[in-house]
Amino acid sequence: MTPWARGIGIAVVTAVISGVAVFLNAKGVRAVGEATVYTTAKNLVAAVVLIPVALALPRGQAGRGARLPRSPGVLAATAAVGVIGGSVPFVLFFEGLARESSTHAAFLQKTLVIWVALLAVPLLGERLGAPHVAAVALLVAGQAVADGGLAGLRIGTGETLILAATLLWAVEVIVVKRLLGEVPPVSLGAARMVLGSLLLLAWAAVSGRWSTLAGLDAEAWTWAAATGLVLAGYVACWYSALSLAPAVDVTAVLSVAALVTAALAAADTGLAPSATETGGLAMLLTGAVLVVLAGTARRRTPPDEAAA
Repeated sequence: MTPWARGIGIAVVTAVISGVAVFLNAKGVRAVGEATVYTTAKNLVAAVVLIPVALALPRGQAGRGARLPRSPGVLAATAAVGVIGGSVPFVLFFEGLARESSTHAAFLQKTLVIWVALLAVPLLGERLGAPHVAAVALLVAGQAVADGGLAGLRIGTGETLILAATLLWAVEVIVVKRLLGEVPPVSLGAARMVLGSLLLLAWAAVSGRWSTLAGLDAEAWTWAAATGLVLAGYVACWYSALSLAPAVDVTAVLSVAALVTAALAAADTGLAPSATETGGLAMLLTGAVLVVLAGTARRRTPPDEAAA
């Protein structure tokens, strides 16, 4: 199996984990009551989980075990991942959700694939052919349809914060993709969650939420532990997929997480998705499959034809 195929396989696993995470987070945040406190608690759990995992992995094969960055540039970039990936966007996203205007948060967050594609071509040298462009269009349109259409969408404070968070996560993908040649995926994921959690703890203190965090009861910490464990698995798999496959391909495959969330929600409520939502989810799946087919075809093309 080629590295690309392994990366896509891990991306599929990541999408499943992401779909489960979205479903559980919707319940967890209601149990805790304060979204920013909740994400701080679960991110802290994820950091605690990833540290021993990173230390326990062997360093031999493909350098995938624990290895600390050494050069100042790599250290600075690793710290930046903690800021633009593990802390600031979480605050922006949940603060955006708290605004009454943020009725299309899911759609705005799923535009991530657009921003990654726009950044990956000039900054990572990734190539996008017509199938990729068509796939991205399907993914975004499918999310819009599944979200019930974009009627009433306006760029208010809530939408601006959520879009800002999404853009930061897109930049994180590019930085991580460059760093993975120097830092193993799980080690980088652990650094992201540790640094991000420290910043989130600082934010909880300065924003007056520290007492709420310190006063979380057993039920709240149970939710934080469960979703934090899922988050740790998501970050480790996501970074591992990025280390093996192009950023656009991985991000596109992650979009099918919406299918997992919809299936879990239907099982939980006993209500099947509407015809409109089902059509949107089908478009998402089609877009992801198109990305995989395009990647497979590209890798079967002889080098001289690919360069033509």
